[in-house]
Amino acid sequence: MASATVGIAMGAAGSDVALETADVALMADDLSHLPFAVGLSRQTRGIILQNVFISLGVVVLLAPSTIAGLSIGAAVAMHEGSTLVVVVNALRLLAYRDRRRQISP
Repeated sequence: MASATVGIAMGAAGSDVALETADVALMADDLSHLPFAVGLSRQTRGIILQNVFISLGVVVLLAPSTIAGLSIGAAVAMHEGSTLVVVVNALRLLAYRDRRRQISP
């Protein structure tokens, strides 16, 4: 499994070594949870990219603004505000639901 492209281990049935080397560890003995894990990972990747662009964008705007005369206190406050935006954006992952399961009865 260590040399595989993607390793999936099932928590209850897998050994400790398999769980350590796996990229995805399903804690249930049911492979039907795999689409949820894939969907969550795709959503996570998208939100990570958004957060990186938000963070870099704020730094790109604040660095020249500070040089041009914006007070350092205001720049720090704006930077900390953007940090809160990034955290709230990441918290959207807590609301992720398996849409496939919601549609089917």
